[in-house]
Amino acid sequence: MNFLTLSLTLIFVLIPLILSKTLKLGLEKDSLIATVRSIIQLLAVGYILQYVFNAEHFLFIVLMVLLMIGAATQNARKKGASIKGITWKLFVTFVIIEILTQGILLGLQIVPPTPQYIIPISGMVIGNSMVLGILFLNRFIAEVENQQDETELILSLGGTPKQAIHRQLIAAIKASTIPTIESQKTIGLVQLPGMMSGQIIAGADPVQAVQFQLLILFLLLTTAVVTSIMLGYLSYPTLFNQRMQFMKLKQETE
Repeated sequence: MNFLTLSLTLIFVLIPLILSKTLKLGLEKDSLIATVRSIIQLLAVGYILQYVFNAEHFLFIVLMVLLMIGAATQNARKKGASIKGITWKLFVTFVIIEILTQGILLGLQIVPPTPQYIIPISGMVIGNSMVLGILFLNRFIAEVENQQDETELILSLGGTPKQAIHRQLIAAIKASTIPTIESQKTIGLVQLPGMMSGQIIAGADPVQAVQFQLLILFLLLTTAVVTSIMLGYLSYPTLFNQRMQFMKLKQETE
C-alpha cells in the first residue's frame, strides 16, 4: 500500500462525517481531531520504530516502552482523578504488567529479545491494560459512590475497610474483565483479530498467524485480570483515613 492508496481510505472517515452532519449528531469535530491525531501519531511512530529496529539498542527499547507507559498513565488518570494518588498507582500497575509479561516471554524464550517483538507486544499489552484500567476505575468509582451508606454501615458495625469495600471492589473487577473474557469466547467465529488478520494479509502462514494471535490473547487475559486486581487493591486503602473512617471521593482533579 502506498500513500496514494492510503489516501483513498479517507472515504471511511468521510462517511461518518456526512452522517453526523446530516443527523446532527455533533461528532464532526471529535472525528476530525481523532483522524488527524491518528495520522500524525502513527506516521511519527512508524519512522521512530524504523530507526529503533535498525539500531537494535536496548536503551531505545526501554525508552519506547516508558513512552508508552507514560502516555497510557496520562490518559487513564483522567478517569480516576477522584482517587488520591491515581497517577502513580496506574504507572506502577503498567510497569508491573510489562515486567510480568515480558519476563515470561523472554525468560521462557517464547519470543526472541528483539525490538520487532518486544515493542509491538508491549504496545498491545500496555494499551489493553490502559483500557481495562479505565473500565475498572469508572465502575469502581460508581460502585463506591452508590454504596456509601452500606460502606459506612459495615464500618460502624466494626468491619475493616477491606470488608466494607469488598463488594464494590469485586463488582468492579468482574465488570472490567468481562469484555476481554467474552471476546475470547467468540474469537475466530465472530471476528478475526487484528494481529492475525494483518499477518495473513502480509502473506504469513495462517496457522503461524493463529499461534501468534493465541499468544496475544493469553497475554491480554492476564493483563485484564492483573490490571484490575492491582488497581483495586492499590486504590481502596486511599478511601479511608488512619482511623478507618470512609472518606468521600475528592472532586478536584490531580
